Amino acid sequence: MLTPKFMQGKGDFHRVLKDRVNQYFTDQHRPMTGNFALLFKASLFCIFYLLVYVHLVFFTPGVWIAIPECIFFGLLTAAIGFNVMHDGAHGSFSKYKFLNKAAGASLNFLGGSAIMWNMKHNIIHHTYTNIDGIDDDIEARPWLRFASTQKRMKMHKFQQYYFWFLYAMLHIIWIFMTDYQKYFKRKIGTVPLRKMTAYEHFSFWAAKAIYAFMFVVLPIMLLGFAKWIVGFLIITMVTGLAISIVFQLAHTVEHTDFPIPTEVTGKIENEWAIHQINTTANFATKSKTISWLLGGLNFQIEHHLFPRISHIHYPAISKIIKKTCGEYGINYIEFPKMRHAILSHIHYLKRLGKLA
Repeated sequence: MLTPKFMQGKGDFHRVLKDRVNQYFTDQHRPMTGNFALLFKASLFCIFYLLVYVHLVFFTPGVWIAIPECIFFGLLTAAIGFNVMHDGAHGSFSKYKFLNKAAGASLNFLGGSAIMWNMKHNIIHHTYTNIDGIDDDIEARPWLRFASTQKRMKMHKFQQYYFWFLYAMLHIIWIFMTDYQKYFKRKIGTVPLRKMTAYEHFSFWAAKAIYAFMFVVLPIMLLGFAKWIVGFLIITMVTGLAISIVFQLAHTVEHTDFPIPTEVTGKIENEWAIHQINTTANFATKSKTISWLLGGLNFQIEHHLFPRISHIHYPAISKIIKKTCGEYGINYIEFPKMRHAILSHIHYLKRLGKLA
């Protein structure tokens, strides 16, 4: 499938929006990247991550301590991904390039490949959001059906019940399967990967080897297979469930669009900025706790429109975006509470499971 184009010159919404957001930063005399508070939060999460790892692997706590620590470690893994890796990969973590690279590369220590993430997320997902056949984030066939253009199977009638287990398995599948599939197939979904450099090939395998040693080989050597597999499954399943829920609430909920390119022109009948708003939803934006823990990923509309702006600025610029959307008659999708977004996701899966 060829990647579609977006309509151009249909209006001045995107230009006006960019001008207003840029003016905000000019007026506030603030950089668009992260600040000391973000650096402190990142350091806090990373220190806890290291301490919990060392305690679990080298000090072998009793089972009633180890299990809560494994759950906490899984949540820390997700939190580092949300708050550190995600901003770093987009170049918005810091005004210093080396800090952005370091933050983005943290994914390699969480089990994923920073190289594959950049191609899958930054390039494909952020450009072709919710376009079936291109956006790999809505590709979970045959197990789940995320778009009406995807083939419905009998088991999808129950997907609103069993998706929890599949989401919990996401991280372990990501670690041991999907990155390798992309690497050897040389494509993400239907989109071919750009040619990787020799350094990128080396980095991919080095990161995978280091993670395998630190999280598989060494723990088995020190703890034994039984303790390792139980702890590893708890950690990865907690991480998988956390990251799956947060990212799916952004796009696969009620009211979001799943546009199809026109057969004649192969274009999406919207400009890129409006497409991003129509395919994306916010949730719990009034909760400072959720925003802090999720690295602003509950402000997905702001993130998709301005991925180079750090999440610490999303509450402020969301007011500008919401106001501009109102002026242009564009629907700004937002759920007041996280639980409302989760229920909407469940209802959406239920509807897609029944809809032929």
